[in-house]
Amino acid sequence: MSLLQQIQDSIAPELEEFEHRFCEELQSDTPLLQEILKYLLLGKGKRFRPMLVFLSAKLFGEATPDTYTAASMVEILHTATLVHDDVVDESDQRRGHSSVNALWNSKIAVLAGDFLLSHGLHIALKRHSYTSLEVVAKTLREMSEGELLQIHKSRTLDVSESEYYRIIFQKTAALISVCTQAGAQSVGCTEQQAEHMKQFGEHLGMAFQIRDDLFDLTSDNHSGKPPGNDLKEHKLTLPLIHALSQAPSRECSLIRERIRTHSGQPEFAGELADFVRKQGGIVYARKRMEEYRDRALEILALYPQGQAHLSLEWLVRFATDRDL
Repeated sequence: MSLLQQIQDSIAPELEEFEHRFCEELQSDTPLLQEILKYLLLGKGKRFRPMLVFLSAKLFGEATPDTYTAASMVEILHTATLVHDDVVDESDQRRGHSSVNALWNSKIAVLAGDFLLSHGLHIALKRHSYTSLEVVAKTLREMSEGELLQIHKSRTLDVSESEYYRIIFQKTAALISVCTQAGAQSVGCTEQQAEHMKQFGEHLGMAFQIRDDLFDLTSDNHSGKPPGNDLKEHKLTLPLIHALSQAPSRECSLIRERIRTHSGQPEFAGELADFVRKQGGIVYARKRMEEYRDRALEILALYPQGQAHLSLEWLVRFATDRDL
């Protein structure tokens, strides 16, 4: 049995109930929109974020109606951002399946994403989950800012390491921290516990995204993310940023110029991966990822052992050891 399956089994009743509620939530009387929603439900991911919500809740108590509201809200909003990201990146694939914009078109995909965003916020309002609504609204703003900063830097190709951390915090870690914070708050944890879980989610999210960025430089993974995809979009990730900081300036200039002009060529992706390895970029990125992982585990260690604690620890290790 895989580690992910063990984690899912530890909250099987909650996930089963979540799936039922989530499918009921994603409904529309508009035929085209309903067709898109049905397609998105068929292509569901690992439910990583709802899992975090339920496990964070069970660290302090038992799942409540507010827990299910938080899980539905973050998964709907996450799905919306993926739909929008595929439009922005002009991507035809998502998790090994055709993206919404590829099957329909970009205009329809943007509108479908808008529906999901508004629907996720509406769920919180309808159920009076104002605490979750506040943190999610702030996170949506941060995610938009992170996406725009990344687009700007993809044009200039001058991303610093600190700017990279800011981008991945806003684009990924912020929403993951909402999952852990909202999950804990849904069962009435203290303010200090909520702050701890927020920090736990931030560190986990940073480690998760660095691991995802490492996939772009390897072919031995099952993530559904084709190697070189970040390069095609001129996204400079931590392994490459570090490699450029170590190489001679003339070589760096040549690399940046080739990214501008040859980033879509498969052979260049292989050459760039070799350059990054030679300059220690992969080893450096793994070290930073492990530091964030260890910070998350240090926070988790503040709380008593139990099944939820163990599953959260497994989930942290899954995030950094995964090949999918």
